[in-house]
Amino acid sequence: MSTPNSEAKGIATVEAFNLSRTYPNPDGGSISVLREINLQVNLGDSVAIVGPSGSGKSTLLHLLGTLDRPTAGEVRFNGEQVSNLEDTHLAALRNRRVGFVFQFHHLLRDFTAVENIMVPQLVAGVSREEAHERAMQLLDEVDLIERAQHPPDKLSGGEQQRVAVARALANEPPLVLADEPSGNLDATATTRLHDLLFRLLDHHHSALVVVTHNRKLARRANRILRLEAGKLVTI
Repeated sequence: MSTPNSEAKGIATVEAFNLSRTYPNPDGGSISVLREINLQVNLGDSVAIVGPSGSGKSTLLHLLGTLDRPTAGEVRFNGEQVSNLEDTHLAALRNRRVGFVFQFHHLLRDFTAVENIMVPQLVAGVSREEAHERAMQLLDEVDLIERAQHPPDKLSGGEQQRVAVARALANEPPLVLADEPSGNLDATATTRLHDLLFRLLDHHHSALVVVTHNRKLARRANRILRLEAGKLVTI
């Protein structure tokens, strides 16, 4: 299957320029979590971000995915500054351009597997018929076609995460952000999820930024960056 990203490999999909994030302190001061982060991720890239708990890895991921706004600096998608867009415009852009996979799947419990994958497409204005067809294709790709009509509570933890990966790819986003995607799985499900994630990203030509404590997952990325004292360091 051809994808909108298939001829754009190597083009910057997300860039951070002098990105900083501080939070207010109860004593009236502030806590600096990220300091002047610079990062460029191209289509086809995979970047693992490692570091101790509390070092700001998830904060950086949220800034790159526009779930949070920087205190200073900016985030660009395809060269366009997006950090200062209004919330409604930012939400629409995020739905089209970013796929998220979190440690906990965050599937809608009252929806079936196929319906969960349809949701971001319907929000983007895709017809119900087309959204259903695409969702079924993705379920086939993650080997869950026979579980299409099952709600999340009828799926194993590994199956739920595979549905979450399929949902992240539903709108063919050029960028996938994953925050400890296998942190809640056993060893067997973890290996299967990692294999699936990289196979699908390669097939769909999306870029990946993954926050992880899993060394095996980090080593599969093209680049490993460590977050130390609010700064990114190449390993």
